[in-house]
Amino acid sequence: MTCPNESDFHRLLDALTLCVLLHDAQTKAIVWANHAACVALGFTVEELMPLKARDMTRPEPKYDRALAVAAMDRSATEGPQVYEWCYRSKSGEDMLSEAIATHVRLAERAVVMVQFRDISAEESIKRRLRAYEARLREFMQDLSEGVALLNDAAEIQYISESGRRLLGLRAGDIPGAVFDYVAKEEAARLARELEKAPTDGPSSPARYRSADGARWLRLTYRHVELEDDLSGVLIHFRDITHVVRTEEARLAEARTLEYAGRYNAMGEMATAIAHELSQPIASIRNFIEGAIQRLAQPDQTESAIWGLRAADRQAEHAAAIIKSVREYVARRDPNIAVADVRSILADAAYFIGLRAQEADVALRVEVFDKPLLIRCERVLIGQVILNLAFNAIDALSVLEKSGRAVTIGVSADEGAAVVYVRDNGAGLSAGHERLFDGFSSSKASGNGIGLSLCKSIISRHDGAIRAFPAVGGGLECRFWVPLCSGTASDGGGE
Repeated sequence: MTCPNESDFHRLLDALTLCVLLHDAQTKAIVWANHAACVALGFTVEELMPLKARDMTRPEPKYDRALAVAAMDRSATEGPQVYEWCYRSKSGEDMLSEAIATHVRLAERAVVMVQFRDISAEESIKRRLRAYEARLREFMQDLSEGVALLNDAAEIQYISESGRRLLGLRAGDIPGAVFDYVAKEEAARLARELEKAPTDGPSSPARYRSADGARWLRLTYRHVELEDDLSGVLIHFRDITHVVRTEEARLAEARTLEYAGRYNAMGEMATAIAHELSQPIASIRNFIEGAIQRLAQPDQTESAIWGLRAADRQAEHAAAIIKSVREYVARRDPNIAVADVRSILADAAYFIGLRAQEADVALRVEVFDKPLLIRCERVLIGQVILNLAFNAIDALSVLEKSGRAVTIGVSADEGAAVVYVRDNGAGLSAGHERLFDGFSSSKASGNGIGLSLCKSIISRHDGAIRAFPAVGGGLECRFWVPLCSGTASDGGGE
C-alpha cells in the first residue's frame, strides 16, 4: 500500500466537520482551508489566502492579531495551544470559536494547523446559566429560609447565604456537621430523622432547639441524588423563635384562663359542697359528744371508742371531699398522660351529682364497658365535662321540677372517645351549631366564655366539640378526642 500524497490528505481534511485553517509558520498567512472552514466563513480557499486577521476577525482588543500569533508561536515549543477566537464571516456574521493551534513540520515547510469550532450556542447557554446563578444567589440572599446539602456523615457540603446568616456563620467559616447547630439532646432525634429522609418530597416539618438554646429552627429534609457529585440530604430550615414564643405566650394565657375557669366552676359548686361537708362535720360533732358522755359513765369505754372511730370515718370522708376540691383547683402546670376517659367521667360525676342534687335534677350516668384511653391533661378534660353538665343543669332550672334530668356518658366512635351531656330541657331554637364559637350561651344570663373555653381545650387535644338538638327535646353536647394505645396512668384525681 502506497503512502497517501498531499492531495489525499487534503481530501481527508475536507471530509472533517471540524474547521481547519493552515497558516505558514513564519508569516502566519493562510495557505489552505478545508471545506468545513470555507463553508463556515463563506470564503473560498483562494479568497481566504490573501486575507489578514482584520479582514476575518471581530475588531476587539481581546482578538488582536498579536495574541493569535503568540499562541501559534508557542505551539512550536509548548505543544498545541487552546484559545478563544471570534471569526467574522464574509457576510459579516461573528462566530465565537474554540481554536486549537498545532505546529506541524511538513516536508517543504512548517505550518500551524488551527482547528476551530463554533461555540456561540455553548457560550450563550453559559451566559444564561451564569445570569440565572447570579439571580438565584441574590434571591436566596434575601430568603428567610436557609438551604443546605449534607453528605452521608451529615456534614454540610453546601449552604446558602441566607443559611449562613441564620446560623451566624461569617465569611470563610467552615459549616461543619448539622448536629453542631441543634441542642445536644435534639441531635439523636435529628440523626434518626435524617436516616429516614424521603426521596419523593420534603419530610414533615419538625422543630429543633438551637445549640445555644436561644432559638428554635423549623427543618424539612429530603434525599436527593441528581448527579455523582450532588447527592445527600437537602435540608430547608428557618428561624421560628418568634412563632414558638407567641405560642408559649398564648398557651400561658390559655392556662391562666383555664385556671380561672376552674375557680369559677368551684364558685358555682360552693353551695352544694358546703351542704356535702355539713353532713360529715355534724356527724363528727355528734359522735364526739356522744363519746365524751360515754367516757364519763362506767363500763362505756367500748361504746365511746366506737363513736370515736365513727367520727374518724366521717373526718376521712370530709377530708376526701376537700382533697378532691383542692386537687381540681390547684393544678396549673401541664400534666399530659394516658388516661381512661371513663375514669375522668367518674371523677367529674361526683361534683356534677352534688350540683344536680342541689338543683333537684336527676343525674344519669351511662358507663361504657371497655377502657377508652386518650392522651390528655386529665383535669382539663374533666373541666369540659363539668362545664357542659353545669350548663345543662342551669338550663333546666327554669323548667318545672318534675322530670328534669341530665344524662352524661361516654362511648367509642371510629377511633375516638365520645363524651356526651344531654338534657331534656327546652333546647335551642337556633344557633346550636355556633354554641362554642364564643359569646354564645344556652343560659339567659350566660356570656358563653365557658363554652368557648371548652372548644379551646378540646381543640388542643386534637378533638372536636358540637351541639345537637336532643332526640325527644333538649340539647346534647358531644366532644371527640382521639383514642391512643398504651396504659392508663393513675385513675385518681390529679
